[in-house]
Order: sequence, then structure tokens, then C-alpha cells
Amino acid sequence: MATAVRPRAFVTSLKALATKTAVADVSRFFRNDPLASSSDNKILGVRVGSIFPLAKQFADMSLPDIEQLLENKYYEVRMGAVAIMDYQARRRGISGDERKALFDLYIRRHDRINNWDLVDRAAPYVVGAYLTDKPRDVLYRLARSANPCERRTAIVSTYYFIRDGDVDETFRIAEILVTDQHDLVQKAVGSWIREAGKKDQRRLVRFLETHSASMPRTMLRYAAEKLPARTRAKFIS
Repeated sequence: MATAVRPRAFVTSLKALATKTAVADVSRFFRNDPLASSSDNKILGVRVGSIFPLAKQFADMSLPDIEQLLENKYYEVRMGAVAIMDYQARRRGISGDERKALFDLYIRRHDRINNWDLVDRAAPYVVGAYLTDKPRDVLYRLARSANPCERRTAIVSTYYFIRDGDVDETFRIAEILVTDQHDLVQKAVGSWIREAGKKDQRRLVRFLETHSASMPRTMLRYAAEKLPARTRAKFIS
């Protein structure tokens, strides 16, 4: 298939999967989305679980073609784009240059990665994996962004570090976001320090001892969820 028509072929295949009954199901992913009311943010009606197998079929798509998908007004098309990026970032034998190109595209077009689940699909491997052996200043810049999706990227990207046992960045970025007012940032911070706590529970407990009184309750509940019952009760009460 010629490269020039691959984005069009992906969108055509995706539209064939759309159903009227899926529209309401897909709409729930836009709850508390900062751009949910945008006229450039439409829903086709394709269940997310149906997008990923199709994206895998197009996993060799070029970066210019992926960027064309990111420009699309339909949420499901953009989800397909970030899923393709994620599949490429996870590919065995990916070169350093290829990984950098994916990272650069993600950061440069973050304006189109504009919903929480788009971030969660791609940030760990596209951003986190690239930064694993590099300076991580970009995460601190994103953590201080006015855009809640960029702030979510900052914390979600640290998943890749956590899986390797490195929890420093997660807790440092959580310090910046600990009083964040956006629900979807609060949930991400709580979830990620909870996961970091599975690697270093004492550090999580110290973090909560310092911040539990000022943290939003949503963030606190997510963070303390897997702690021993007595320890969890101390913070939640």
C-alpha cells in the first residue's frame, strides 16, 4: 500500500467499525477532558478495544502519516495514532534515532494528544522509555504546564522508570503536582505514587506523612489504596 494513502486507509477501516451504540460508551472517556467541548474533538463511535488491533495492522506507518492522523478531528483516529506510536516504541530492535523521532513527535504535537487516555496509551513508552538514560528536564517543564494533559504526561511517563525500580522522578514530579486542581491529574498522581510505593513503600508513606493534609482527597485515596489497612486508615481518616 502506498505511503500516501495509508492514513486514509486507516480512517476508512476505522469508520467501518463505528456503531451508534458505541457513541455513549466512547463519550465517557471525555469526562473532565479539558477539550471535550471543542468543535475539533468529535466521536465516531468506535469502541477503544476495537481500535488497537487495527492500529497494530498499521504499526509500520511513517511519522508524517501518524502526524496526519493526529490532525484528525475524531478522537478514535487520534487514539489510533498514539497506539501506533506506542507499538513502534515497544518494538524490539528500535534504534535510538527512531525512539527520539517518536518522542519529538509526541512533544511537538501534544496539542493533539488532548485527552487523558491518549496520554496514558503512549506516554510510558514513547516518552518515558526515551528518557530512561537521558536528562528528564522536559518532564518538569510539562509538570508546570497550564495544560492538564501535559501535566498528566509528566507523571504518567515515569511509569517506565518505576518498572525498572527507579521511583525518584515519580515522587519529585508528584511534589510539583501534589495540590493540582484537575481531577484527571489528581488521579494520575495518586495512581503513580501508589505504583511507586509497591517498589518503595517507606518512601510512599513518608510522602503521605508530609502531604496528606494538603493533598486533594481523590489523589490521597488513589495513593493509599494498596497500603496495609492500618496505615491507609491513618491517612484517609
